[in-house]
Amino acid sequence: MKPKSLRWMVLLTVVVGTFLGRLDQTIVNLAIPKVIDSFGITVSAASWIVTAYIIANAVFVPVWGKLGDTLGRKKIYILGFSIFILGSLLAGLSWNLGSMVIFRIIQAIASSADYPTAMAIIAITFREPKERAQALGIWSSSFASAAVFGPLIGGPLIDMFGWRSVFMINLPLGLLGLYMAITYIHESVSERKTVSFDWFGASTLGVVLATLVLVLDKGMDWGWTSGSSLLCYATMIVFSAIFAYIENHHPEPIVDFSFFKNRTFNAALLNNFVIFLGMMGSVFAIPIFAQTFLGYNATQSGLLFIPMGLCIPLSAMVLGRFLLAKFSPRSVIFWGTIGAAMSFFFLSHIEPRSTAWDIIWPLALMALFMGSGMAQRTSLVASAVPADEIGVASSILALVRNIGGAMGIAVFGTLVGTFTKNNIIAISKNSIIHAATQLQYNTAIGLISLKAQVLAYSQIYIVSAIVVGIGAFAIFLIKKEDGDKHVELSKEAEAMAEAG
Repeated sequence: MKPKSLRWMVLLTVVVGTFLGRLDQTIVNLAIPKVIDSFGITVSAASWIVTAYIIANAVFVPVWGKLGDTLGRKKIYILGFSIFILGSLLAGLSWNLGSMVIFRIIQAIASSADYPTAMAIIAITFREPKERAQALGIWSSSFASAAVFGPLIGGPLIDMFGWRSVFMINLPLGLLGLYMAITYIHESVSERKTVSFDWFGASTLGVVLATLVLVLDKGMDWGWTSGSSLLCYATMIVFSAIFAYIENHHPEPIVDFSFFKNRTFNAALLNNFVIFLGMMGSVFAIPIFAQTFLGYNATQSGLLFIPMGLCIPLSAMVLGRFLLAKFSPRSVIFWGTIGAAMSFFFLSHIEPRSTAWDIIWPLALMALFMGSGMAQRTSLVASAVPADEIGVASSILALVRNIGGAMGIAVFGTLVGTFTKNNIIAISKNSIIHAATQLQYNTAIGLISLKAQVLAYSQIYIVSAIVVGIGAFAIFLIKKEDGDKHVELSKEAEAMAEAG
């Protein structure tokens, strides 16, 4: 096999791993109702199956990133993959809620090893700037694709084979991915050897992330100003201060704060945060709207996302590479983000008379714009930090993306409720009900509530368009010459490597 072909097999290997990990997270959500019936538990109790996974996944990403840079990315990648397969088997054999939560935590810890090590493996494997940008874009698109295809794959699996099948499917697919990792990935380590691992920093960061994810996940149920939420806020503040102190005094911090002195790194992080906040918050609402107001079932709602799922990797592979050859990374990211914001605005026109096409084409358009900038955004992060710290930097990018998505779901979920209440008040003030019977009066009240809810969904897409549009300007933290410099430096490094 030619070296160039081998590089693309490495990419396919990490894409399979990333897609499988994110697919599992999406697909399990569909199985929760069946798990509730099987274990005889409440909806509130079952929510810990999801919450525990999200918390554990967020907490361990920085740890794996640091270990991958120092112990070897291939070792950590294979270790994570192996534990994930074992965790999937155990989760599929769960006998009650407690066992399920424990096995899901094992899955989450293993799955969190994928992102930082995979990105570092790609960055090390693809040295040429344009190939690296394309490879990172294709790999990044697997996150969104997994979220889209999860419902399409999970629905039939659950209906035909039961909820345990969503875990058991990971065994054959996981073994295939593990074989590919052993066969195609070459070992790489950072030149900087870790003498003293920052366990205290990792622990305090874990507390911060755990409480953040917990309040984002449970805040709507608890109330954002409830005692439980306030306790989470206080815990985050205290442990954030402790974490900052530890990192500033530790010789080998798990998060190098010097990264945040880099304008390119900060700009890419901020833009990535806003993109995923808008996307996850808005896309989260689509199936709810379709099933509530359009009369779609779960499978029909999932079909709405097929074009979006196809457009993201297509755009990352083709459009992103073409644009990079013609324009600077900064320009591609800016206009891609603006285009995504426009797509959200088009979704603000949905109503109960909307057709499937009215939802499909804005989602597909958003995917094309988002995919075009994924390669450049990820490549900028990889090129903005030293090669021996790519794993740590990519773990920070993963954290920002995950927090953005979690905040998007929490914020937009809250906004739907808030906008609905405000709309009911506004519509009621401007409505005169002529009802001869109580039934007619109740019908009128129901119609007011229905109209208020529909308007709320329209309003959240307008908010999303504004937020994402503003976020596009974050990329201007990068000076034009700095953005071009990253590409030129990468080219010079490649030329020197070939000359050497």
